Amino acid sequence: MNRKLLTAEGYQRLQNELNDLVRKERPEITKIVSWAASLGDRSENADYHYNKRKLREIDRRIRYLTKLFEVAHKVEYSPEQDGKVFFGAWVEIENDDGETIKFRIVGDEEIYGRKDYISLQSPIAKACLGKSVDDEIQVHTPTGKKNWYICKINYKQ
Repeated sequence: MNRKLLTAEGYQRLQNELNDLVRKERPEITKIVSWAASLGDRSENADYHYNKRKLREIDRRIRYLTKLFEVAHKVEYSPEQDGKVFFGAWVEIENDDGETIKFRIVGDEEIYGRKDYISLQSPIAKACLGKSVDDEIQVHTPTGKKNWYICKINYKQ
């Protein structure tokens, strides 16, 4: 796994998820699996099979998060970033048609479940990096080049 960048909030959220899995969910499911196994015949025991599968999913996620934290780099906000677009910035852009989009540039692991987060690897994020308010950016899309203008940059929502 390569080095992974995470915002401070994303790092904490994933750390909380790992702690919850290890300290709460896994012990609860392990108790259920032990109880279901003690009932005897496991071949037709739905509780046993369902919770055993759930336990494997939890273990898989724990392994993934553990490996992620070995290579994760938490990026903290720095006042030197003000006025320019960098990792962790909330950016609002507008095109010539007046359409506006607001998003936050985050690491690949943080975009899931959030429609207003985009990956640092996305074309629009790459085009915005290092730019200031009122700068024009060009984004290459499957339908051609699109021009956008940076309206706002903020590091706190």
